[in-house]
Amino acid sequence: MNNELKERLRDIKHVALDMDGTIYLGATLFPYTIPFLEKLDRMGISYSFLTNNPTKSIDAYLENLRKRGVPCRPDQMYSTALATVDYIKHHFPEAKNLFLLGTPSMISQFEEAGYHSCSEDVNDVPDVVVAAFDMTLEYKRLCRCAWWASQGLPYIATNPDWVCPTDQPTVLVDCGSICACIEAATGRKPDVVIGKPNPDILYGILDKKGIKPSEAAMIGDRIYTDVKTGINAGAVGVLVLSGETTMEIANASDVVPTVICRDIEEFGQMLEEARQ
Repeated sequence: MNNELKERLRDIKHVALDMDGTIYLGATLFPYTIPFLEKLDRMGISYSFLTNNPTKSIDAYLENLRKRGVPCRPDQMYSTALATVDYIKHHFPEAKNLFLLGTPSMISQFEEAGYHSCSEDVNDVPDVVVAAFDMTLEYKRLCRCAWWASQGLPYIATNPDWVCPTDQPTVLVDCGSICACIEAATGRKPDVVIGKPNPDILYGILDKKGIKPSEAAMIGDRIYTDVKTGINAGAVGVLVLSGETTMEIANASDVVPTVICRDIEEFGQMLEEARQ
């Protein structure tokens, strides 16, 4: 580790962590996750969890982490569903009706925020169209979403991910792939993609804590979302090879991580070394 990198890591006050592929894979919590978080606590480094997966509520994510023995408070958890709600409130303050292509859990978060979830009825016209990672995807709702997108309504995607990491023998088609389907059918791309690598999702957490981007590290297993978020925000972008990305993919990428590590355990060791 060179001196320039040591200086950057010595200044780290906050670590933003991707979840699937970084602290666990599918149903399996990595054995080094809890020791890594305890190490951050000892070094006085705060941490938060950022997920591009909008399918679950914050309470559900917190419960999932707690069952695994991962300590987490509501203010440490931020999903693209919440980020999308915040975006709509800021950019479309008059919007009330949304067509939401997403799971019932995600839809309930928007309803709790005061929005009406539109049905497939062509007369139930939305103000804004939202496409998300939908593991309950119904063909008729996909078709209605494509129709509204083709009509020029404001069209937002919660995240750009093509697939969701899993330790099961399947491919979990994610929001980016669903939006590609809509684009193929209509010629329309989302007007904005809310989740990583959009740096606003990281800024939202850092602003609340009064931490500069240069004092933060964004850790994840994907270059085009996690690492690019850190780079775009001016933070340290850390790639871990415990999930989707291999060294072969990393070497071919246009996005250059600040740090490439085997996993968060190795990054924890680097943080300790930088402080010695």
